[in-house]
Amino acid sequence: MKRSTPFAGTVLLLGAAALTAQYGPGRIWWDAGRGGILTWDEAYDDPDGQVGIVNAKGPVHAEGHPFFEALGTNGRACITCHQPSNAMSLSAATIRERWRESGGRDPIFAAVDGSNCPDAKQETEASHSLLLRRGLFRIALPWPPKDPPEFQIEVVRDPTGCNTSPIYGIGGEQHAVSVFRRPRVAANLVEATVLMADGRAVSLEGQATEAALAHEQAAAPPTAVELRRIVEFERQIFTAQNSDVRGGLLGDTDGPAALGPANLAAGKPAGLAGAATAFGIWAAPKTSGEGIQRDFRASVARGSELFFHRQFAGKTCATCHAMDIARWMDIGTANVAEREASPDLPLFRITCNGGRVFYTQDPGRALITGRCADIGMIAIQQFRGLAARAPYFSNGSAPTLRDVVEYYDRHFAITLSEGEKNDLVNFLKVL
Repeated sequence: MKRSTPFAGTVLLLGAAALTAQYGPGRIWWDAGRGGILTWDEAYDDPDGQVGIVNAKGPVHAEGHPFFEALGTNGRACITCHQPSNAMSLSAATIRERWRESGGRDPIFAAVDGSNCPDAKQETEASHSLLLRRGLFRIALPWPPKDPPEFQIEVVRDPTGCNTSPIYGIGGEQHAVSVFRRPRVAANLVEATVLMADGRAVSLEGQATEAALAHEQAAAPPTAVELRRIVEFERQIFTAQNSDVRGGLLGDTDGPAALGPANLAAGKPAGLAGAATAFGIWAAPKTSGEGIQRDFRASVARGSELFFHRQFAGKTCATCHAMDIARWMDIGTANVAEREASPDLPLFRITCNGGRVFYTQDPGRALITGRCADIGMIAIQQFRGLAARAPYFSNGSAPTLRDVVEYYDRHFAITLSEGEKNDLVNFLKVL
C-alpha cells in the first residue's frame, strides 16, 4: 500500500521527523494506543486515487482518546476496524497486509470474531479465511431473541464449524447464531439512523458500547465520558473519495458540490438524496477538463444520471441508496437457493410458523426481531469512500464495484449496456 499525503496546510511548523511519526505518512495503519494526531484533513492512497478524511472540529489527539485506545482485553480499539486509510472501515487488502506484517498476531485477528470460530487453530490463515478473503467479522447473536421468534432455524451447512460448536453454536453453551459481516463506515454520521446491519443498536452510544463489550472484549461498558468522546469524534469526522487518477481532484470549486470530504464537512449532502443534479457540471465538455479527465468526468455525469433516474422494478438506485433514509432490504445476497449458496458461509434453513421455508446465509434483522418478515433484511449502507474499502455487500461477495453493478444488473434485470455499466462504476468510484 502506498503512503498517504496530508493536504497542504496541515503540517503547521513540524519538522520532517515529527511529521513521519505523528501524521498521515507514518500512519497507514493506526494501532490502538499508539498516540499521534489525526489532523484536520488527510488523504490516503487507494486503488483509484486518494480517499480523504476531514475532522470538522479540528485535529484529534489520539493519546488517551477512547476511539483510539484499547478499552478491552484483546488490544483492539475502535480505530482497529475503522481505519482512516480505508474510509473509516476496512478493506480486505489492508487486512491481508496486516497478516503479513504481523505474522497474524495483530489484534484485528482476535479469536473472538477475527477468526472463523474462536475454537479454530488461531495461528493458521485458514482459520481467518473469511476475514482475509472477504473482510468479514464473526457476529455472534443470541438465540432465541428476547421475543418468541416466528420461526425455527436449522443449520444446513457450517463450513466454519461455529454454528454447530458445542460451545459457540446454536445448541451449544452460548446458544448463539454466528453470521459474518463487513465493518461499516464510522464517519459521515451526522444524520445516522440505522447503525448496524441488523439495527440492533439504536444510538451511537449503544453501538459504541456493544463494540467495546463484544469486539474489544471489555469487562465493563465504556464510561459516560468515554462514550461522549467517541460519539463526538464520530459526528465530526467525514470521509469520501478525494481524488481520482483519471478525474483529478474531486469536490473542488468547479466540480460537483456532492463530492469530497470537505464538502461533506461543510454541510453539503452527506447522503445522496440532494445530489441528483450536482453532476451536470461535468456533462458539458467545455467545463470538464481535457482528454482523459474530460472523458472520465463525462462518464461520471452519465453514471449519476443512471443512478438517480434509470427506472427498474419501479425504482431507481437512489430509491434505496438515499443515505438519510433508514431502509431495510433483502437484495438477494443473504436469502439464496440452496444450490446457489456460497460454500464459504454458513447456510441456514428457516421454517416460519405458517410453513414458509427460507434458505439464508444471514437471517439479518430477523435474528433481532424474531419476525419472518425480516429474514435476510439488512440495513442499506452509505456509499462514501467506496474505492478505499473493497469488497462490497455485507457478506463481501462482490470483489469490485464492477461486480456490484453486474450483480444488480442480473438481479433486477436492468439490462445495462457495457457503456452504462462503466459509467455507473465510475460514478461509484468518486463518491
